Amino acid sequence: MTELNTDMLAADAPTEAPALVAPREKIDWIGEIRGLALMLLAVLAFHSFIAKPFYIPSISMMPNLLVGDRLVVSKFPYGWNWASASFHVLPRDTWRTLPGTPTYGDIVIVVPRDRNDDLIKRVVALPGDRIAVVGGQIILNGKPVPQDVEPSLQIPADPKLMCTDRKPAYHCYNDFAAYRIRLPSGNEVFEVPTLRETMPNGATYLIIKDRSDYMVDNYPEVTVPAGHVFLMGDNRNHSADSRVPSMADGLGGPVPLSDVGGRAEFVTFSLNGSQTWNPLSWWNALRSGRSWTSLRPVHLTKDK
Repeated sequence: MTELNTDMLAADAPTEAPALVAPREKIDWIGEIRGLALMLLAVLAFHSFIAKPFYIPSISMMPNLLVGDRLVVSKFPYGWNWASASFHVLPRDTWRTLPGTPTYGDIVIVVPRDRNDDLIKRVVALPGDRIAVVGGQIILNGKPVPQDVEPSLQIPADPKLMCTDRKPAYHCYNDFAAYRIRLPSGNEVFEVPTLRETMPNGATYLIIKDRSDYMVDNYPEVTVPAGHVFLMGDNRNHSADSRVPSMADGLGGPVPLSDVGGRAEFVTFSLNGSQTWNPLSWWNALRSGRSWTSLRPVHLTKDK
C-alpha cells in the first residue's frame, strides 16, 4: 500500500480566504449638524412667512373659536413685519414689507406692545374710521352696526374650557352660571344669548352678548389712526381687546398694523379638554364638526 503523505495533502488543500472587513466610515458630525440647522431654518421660515399652527387658550373669541381649537394662521395676507416671526427674539420694530390692510370681519393675530404673547381678535374698524361702542353695539362712522338676535347657542359647561390663563377656573365658570342648563341627555351646557353682527362690507358672524352692564359696553368715539385697526373679541363681555386699557391686559385702543402677525384661516381640529398626555386619549376628546371649519366671515350679498 502506498503511504499517504499528509504534508502533501495539507499543502494541496484549499486555504480559507480571510474575511474582508469594510472600514467603518466616520460620521460627518459637521454635516449632520448643518443638515439639522437647515431643516430648523426651513421650519422657522415657513412658520414666519407662510403659515403656522395656533392654539386657542381663552374664551374671548367664543362662540366662533373655542378653548382647545387648533387652527392655521397665514402670515402673508397683510405683508410681513416683526410680529410675523414665530419667535420674537429681535428688538420690536415698526417696519412692514409688502404691507396690506385687513378687511372688516377678519380674525387676526396680534402681538401687543407690552408683551410677546400672541392674541387673537376680530377687525371691527379700519384706518380712518370713527368707532364708538354704545350699550354693547358698535357705532361705526356714526352708524350702528346691525346686531340681529339669533337663537341661543349651547356651549359645553366645562370649567376647564371656560377660562383664560390669568383667571381662576371658578371665576370663569361663574361668568356663565346664569345660563347653565341640563339637557335631556344629562349633559350640562351654557345656553348663552347670541347676536349676529354684520359689518359694512357684508361680513357677518356670531357674537355673545351675555349682559348689558359690563364696563366695556360703552366706549367713547375715537378715530382709528392711519396704519392701525380696532380689534374686538366675539365674546364681547369677556375680551381684553382695543376697548380695554393695556394696564388691564387689554390692547389699549387701536392697534398698529406692525403688531398684526397674520390672519386666522381654518380650524384643523379641536380637543374638549378631557385628553391626557397620552395621544391615544385624543380621539375621544375630539370635538365633532369642528375640523376644517373656515374662520373667514360669511359675506351677505347686497340684495339681502
